[in-house]
Amino acid sequence: MEKRESPPAVGETAPDFVLKDQDGKDVRLSELRGKLILLSFHPLAWTEVCARQMQGLEENWGVFESLGTVPLGLSVDTVPSKKAWADHLGIKSVRLLSDFWPHGGVAAAYGIFREKNGFSERANIIVDRKGKIAFVKVYEIRQLPDIAQIMSVLREL
Repeated sequence: MEKRESPPAVGETAPDFVLKDQDGKDVRLSELRGKLILLSFHPLAWTEVCARQMQGLEENWGVFESLGTVPLGLSVDTVPSKKAWADHLGIKSVRLLSDFWPHGGVAAAYGIFREKNGFSERANIIVDRKGKIAFVKVYEIRQLPDIAQIMSVLREL
């Protein structure tokens, strides 16, 4: 995957990827075409804001389903860490993806990898049904993303 210096612009084709979820199952972005996809990047598992961000996805699972949206949580943590964290948080529906190896490769392909920290920015990126970028927002690292804003954007798509 090619590294970017900044996030892709709305209308660009979303970089394809394959990552393992917390259960070790492959998730290929291009296989989700026809649905809206929320790529919810969080810096690290086992941190408070990241936990709240992923719990917000899980709590709104039914709304995501009704909007034809697949929410995915992504961070540089390993699959076993993601599994333990998902179990700890009670995440049963949302797939938490491990961008561990190559380390932060997907975050780098989306222009949001923080080299100096070794993890991604906190960001929400929505991919439309045709595989194009529909929305990009990078947040302050300690800021909890506004799930209501994401739902509003999804309803418009």
